[in-house]
Amino acid sequence: MYLAELLIEKGYDVFGLVRGHGNRREDTLRRELPDVRRISGDLIDLPSLNQAMRVAQPDEVYNLGAVTFVEYSWRNPRVTTEVTAGGVLNVLEAVRLCQERTGTPIRMYQASSAEMFGRVQEVPQRETTLLWPRSPYGVAKAYGHHMTVNYRESYGLHANCGILFNHESPRRGTEFVTRKISQAVARISLGLQDHLLLGNLRAERDWGFAGDYVEAMYLMLQEDEPGDYVIATGETHPVTEFLDLAFGVVGIDDWTSYVRVDERFIRPAEVDQLVGDPSKAHAVLGWKPKVEFPELVEMMVRSDLDREHRAAAC
Repeated sequence: MYLAELLIEKGYDVFGLVRGHGNRREDTLRRELPDVRRISGDLIDLPSLNQAMRVAQPDEVYNLGAVTFVEYSWRNPRVTTEVTAGGVLNVLEAVRLCQERTGTPIRMYQASSAEMFGRVQEVPQRETTLLWPRSPYGVAKAYGHHMTVNYRESYGLHANCGILFNHESPRRGTEFVTRKISQAVARISLGLQDHLLLGNLRAERDWGFAGDYVEAMYLMLQEDEPGDYVIATGETHPVTEFLDLAFGVVGIDDWTSYVRVDERFIRPAEVDQLVGDPSKAHAVLGWKPKVEFPELVEMMVRSDLDREHRAAAC
C-alpha cells in the first residue's frame, strides 16, 4: 500500500493486480486505496498477466507479489516456489512480450530479499555478496533475482532488483515477528494477553520502515541504467532489543516473564544475522532511510494500542 500511495501522490495512474474473485483483500484495497484500478490476474497464469498488460499499458511495473512468510515456505515449498520464483518469470515474460508488441519501453522493479544471503558469506551484505539461501523462500527469491538479471542482460529490459532487508510497519502481517511482538505488547499492557511465544531470540536483523523503502523502489526506475540495489539501514538489532523497546513503550522494563521460546518457531536452517550495506543506494539514488529503529518500534506498538482500543470500543 505504501508504494501505491507514493505513486498516486506523484500523479501516477496505478493499477493493482488482484488474484481471483472474492479475494478477501479486495475490500481493504477498495476502501484504503480507492484510486487504484484493480485488474484480475494471477502470477502463476501468464495469459492473465498478458491481458493485464494490455489493459494497463504500463510504463512501469513493480512486482512485489510472493508467498512472503519464511516459516510457511518450509511447510509448503512447492506453492512458495511456484508463486515466488515462477511468478517472477511470468512477470518478466509479460513485460517482454508487451514491450515487443507495443514498442514502448517498460521499466520493471523486482522485489528481491535479504533472505537470499542466508548463510552469510560477508558482513555487511552488498550487491555482490554470494547468495546462500537457507529456506525455500530464500531459494525462490534467489531464482527470481537471477532470472531478472538474466532478462536484463539477454533482452535489454530495464529490469531492476531491490534487495530489501526487513521492512516493517503497522501494516505488517501479525504472523511476522515484529508485528507479532507489537500486537502482543499492546494486548499484554491492556490485560488481554498473558504471554508471547517466539522462536530464536538471538536472531539479528536490519529493520527499517516500509514507507521509506518504497521510495527506493521508485527511484530505481527513474535511473537511466537498470541495476541491483541493497536497501537497508546498515544497522543490525537482535530480537531482544526489539522486545526491550516494544515493552518499554508501555512502561514494562522487564519482559522476560512475558516471553517464552517455543521450539515450533525455530527454523530448520536458521539465519542468525542479516545486515545490509546500502552505500550504492546512497550514492546512486540519493536514498537514505528517514525513520530510526526506536521510532519504528514505537510507531508499531502505538498503532496496535490504538487498534486494540478501537476494537474494545465497538
